[in-house]
Amino acid sequence: MSDANKALIRRYYESLWNEWNDAAIDELIAEHVVFRGSLGITVRNRAEFRDYVRLVRVAFPDFHNTIEELIAEEDRVAVRLTYTGTHRGPLLDIPPTGRSIRYDGLALLTICNNLILRGFVLGDTHALRRQLQSP
Repeated sequence: MSDANKALIRRYYESLWNEWNDAAIDELIAEHVVFRGSLGITVRNRAEFRDYVRLVRVAFPDFHNTIEELIAEEDRVAVRLTYTGTHRGPLLDIPPTGRSIRYDGLALLTICNNLILRGFVLGDTHALRRQLQSP
């Protein structure tokens, strides 16, 4: 099960977040997902999750997730990530700056029936804000 869950999470980051494949949401995310993203926003279903993805895509059209470390046990997966992108849309009450960003995050995900049921992501939003607000 752990290897299958690792493969699902790799696909989640590559297909959904790095390639912006919207169909992956229906294939990988449970209808009643509870997900707190790296920006501190919590969503409680697939439709709200889709809105969260759009928010990130508008802010960083070239957003990229690099998996630095991946650990799985039973139905739980932990992922250490590096996020990169170019700030092209509003985010965190900050208008687009055109600046390149890089910040770290950690995701804890729960898998049920080959779908992501729960997610809790901590992103270093302090580092993100500092990069967006620096002169």
